[in-house]
This record gives sequence, structure tokens and C-alpha cells, in this order.
Amino acid sequence: MSSPVVRIVGLTRSFEQGGVKIDVLRGIDLSVRPGEIVALLGASGSGKSTMLQAVGLLEGGFGGKIEIAGHDASRLGKDARAAIRRDHLGFIYQFHHLLPDFDAMENVILPQLVADKPREEAEARAVELLTSLGLGERLHHRPSKLSGGEQQRVAVARALANKPQLVLADEPTGNLDEATADKVLVQFLQLVRGEGSAALVATHNERLAASMDRVVRLHDGTLS
Repeated sequence: MSSPVVRIVGLTRSFEQGGVKIDVLRGIDLSVRPGEIVALLGASGSGKSTMLQAVGLLEGGFGGKIEIAGHDASRLGKDARAAIRRDHLGFIYQFHHLLPDFDAMENVILPQLVADKPREEAEARAVELLTSLGLGERLHHRPSKLSGGEQQRVAVARALANKPQLVLADEPTGNLDEATADKVLVQFLQLVRGEGSAALVATHNERLAASMDRVVRLHDGTLS
């Protein structure tokens, strides 16, 4: 059996509010294997985003151990964490966070240039991804000229641009109407599976979660 893309052991996270300690994550254990799409299901405020921030190495203050692609990322410095994010992870958020002054292609090209991909290769990859998402005729449109669903498709392409081993998606269709959300989710799942990436997708939507390979539930700081 192949090794997990991510292995989380005893993950904890606490905050202080008004002098009171609040335990958001209380010893999370989870492994995600190559090509597996896992739904992280939980109510709003249950700690899903906090957990994804930990796995994505976006902030410190966490207890426990996080291994990504065989690297123990738990105690790494800022630069080493950035290298793991660049080389192994892709991110999709509820809001697309596209660069408004860049067109769809440029938004997908940019993370590849940051990863030192040749310009010609980055352009070809952007065209490939965007076309597969039905945006072949929208390549040179800026975000303001794209619909909400189109903007989120560009965000999906951007997340997959560097062929990440793991995609972390935080309510990726939460800002879309139901019909558009369904279409974007189907395309997202098809593309992730076609790329061979694994994914951990935070959602509060039972119906969307049921379309994934496995569902884990976050409640009261623990997984079930």
C-alpha cells in the first residue's frame, strides 16, 4: 500500500478569548493516501478552516505532528514550510482570491513561474487546465469579466497548476448558488482524479460530501 500524502497525528490547536482557553482541535489523527478525495464535514465554526490552515502550514501554534509527502513539517522553519507548500500543495478557498489585474491564464501561469517553470511550459499548462474546465474561450478575461462559477474554475486551475500531491479546499463552492456549485464540484472532482492528486475538502454540505471517496466528521474538536 502506498504511503500517505499527508499524515496527521495528535493535532491540537487552542486559542485564548477573554482570558478563557478554547480548544478548537483536540488530538486529530488522519491520513490521506495518493489519489484519495476526503470530505471534511462539519458545521460552521467546527474548526474545519483551522484544521486546513494547519495542514497547509499556513500558521503556527499547533501541537502534534504533520507529515506531508514524507516530510515532517511540524517543526520546520518559515522557508522550509513555504517550499513544501510550493512543491506539494494546492489551495482552493470559498472566495476565489484571483488577482484582479491579471486575466485567467495569467492567474494560472503565475504560481508556475514562482515554482521556476519555463514560461512556455506554464502557458501550455494553463491552457490545458482552463480548457478542461470549459474556459477555453475565456482565457484572456479578467476576473471582473467572469461569472462567479467561472472565477472559481480559474481558482481550481490555479490550485492544480503545479501538479500538487495534495489539494486543500475550504468550502470551494460555498459562495455559489446550488446549480453552479454542483457543476463546479463535478469538474473539480473530475480534474483532481484525472491529475492523480489527493484532496481534503472542507464542507458543511452532506450532499456534496457524499460524492467524495471518504467522509470524516469534525465535531467538538475531534474526528469520527
